[in-house]
Amino acid sequence: MSKITLKETQNPSILKFEFDDFITQNESFEFKNIDEASNSPLAQQLFYLPFVKTVYISGNFIAIEKYNIVEWEDVKDAVVEQMESFVSNGGVIITPSENKTKKQPITVYGETTPNPAALKFVVSRMLTKNAIEFKNIDDTVASPLAKELFKFPYVKEVFMDENYISITKYEVNDWQEITLELRSFIKLYIENGGTVLDESLIAASVEQEAVKTENFDKLDVTSQQIINILEEYVKPAVQADGGNIAFESYDEATKTAKVILQGACSGCPSSTFTLKSGIENMLKNMLNDDDIKVEAVNA
Repeated sequence: MSKITLKETQNPSILKFEFDDFITQNESFEFKNIDEASNSPLAQQLFYLPFVKTVYISGNFIAIEKYNIVEWEDVKDAVVEQMESFVSNGGVIITPSENKTKKQPITVYGETTPNPAALKFVVSRMLTKNAIEFKNIDDTVASPLAKELFKFPYVKEVFMDENYISITKYEVNDWQEITLELRSFIKLYIENGGTVLDESLIAASVEQEAVKTENFDKLDVTSQQIINILEEYVKPAVQADGGNIAFESYDEATKTAKVILQGACSGCPSSTFTLKSGIENMLKNMLNDDDIKVEAVNA
């Protein structure tokens, strides 16, 4: 049976229900009522719940916007149970589209990040299940979209994860001068069927992640504990800010943990403060060791 994971969004009225695998291929759907959801038996069933306002289906998730008559805390478990039961009993989430070439409208909006040089562009569609960073145009073999973005003279770095793109700019332009141009370009590029990421070309990075997972059991206990803390407590917060953090190494002799910062976190003026006052203190407290230090490999 498909396992569903809950994930909060920037909008407290919208909750994401993530599946283990993609449930749509290169298509996104937005249903405002039961009549619009004629090609989604699951969405139609969800609309029988009185608090369901809008249902979004894209990539590997279903997002539900609720009316304010209930709190998610009171109903989310029941929704998960209903979805899992529906799927396990052979229910159809989305019926195959008769017109695969039909243009699918999307929305794109910009969100500020703690890094004044980086802006997060949130897309109403799943883009990738694997975080990937592009430092320059030579790195963009796997992403035609990133390659096109680097053709804008003010684009310095591009980072993609889940349903957003973080763009780091050079100082030559202010965000107010370029945000609309970038947002419009991303929206039209995706709506017109442009390839965001060629998953087959990032297979190597996915395999590397698998190797890291396999090697986890070979690491010392402290390294394992640090990885678990970063994954559970730190990564969700930095992802919300348009960035990513990854464990690099831990030196028992110097008690130094090295991490990699990506996206909006890379080069952020507040990253040093975050590392020292946030992550380092968290590790000290949770591991009960005041000598632990945290360094960023690319800070």
